[in-house]
Amino acid sequence: PEGAVKWLEEVEIIFEAMRCTEEDKTILGSYMLRDEANHWWKNARQRLGAGGVATTWEMFKREFWVKYFPADVRNRKVVEFLELKQGNMTVAEYAAKFESLSAFSPYYNT
Repeated sequence: PEGAVKWLEEVEIIFEAMRCTEEDKTILGSYMLRDEANHWWKNARQRLGAGGVATTWEMFKREFWVKYFPADVRNRKVVEFLELKQGNMTVAEYAAKFESLSAFSPYYNT
């Protein structure tokens, strides 16, 4: 699951650098999928596009999250964020962990 988060973050950095339109994001994002993820997307796209509905990047991301970062894993990350303590970590390590986990918390918006 964390590999999926990293992939999505990296892809969105590319989109920002390239100033991609919403339509281009879906096309380029799906192009960057490999192996099983590519097969998954072909099936998901057929399901989402039924009735001639255009698939947006937000729709892609929602489906991607459901498949590769299930709710139970996301919920564990929220709990980990809420219970985060510095402990033996340096301030820099703690700050990095905080920033990493804050992305999963609906209660904290950076």
